[in-house]
Amino acid sequence: MESHEWNERTDEGKRYFRASYHAQKWTILTTLKTDPDWERLETDQVPEEVWRALRDIIWRKYQRKRLPWERVAELDKILGDEPEEK
Repeated sequence: MESHEWNERTDEGKRYFRASYHAQKWTILTTLKTDPDWERLETDQVPEEVWRALRDIIWRKYQRKRLPWERVAELDKILGDEPEEK
């Protein structure tokens, strides 16, 4: 299982995200700094900005040879950014 974490500043306060990849499936959790409980985001309800932030993190880890290319390609497929086949 892989786990990736990042945070963003929002109008509500500092929001934390945790994305886990297990059994070829992504699970994304989120919470505010002031809230002790993590909220699970359903895969079809995850905003595109969150997927793009995760893809950026995965891309940077791939460049440092910490992850395989398949993780980046899978997120591109979710975002609809995969290259066209000839």
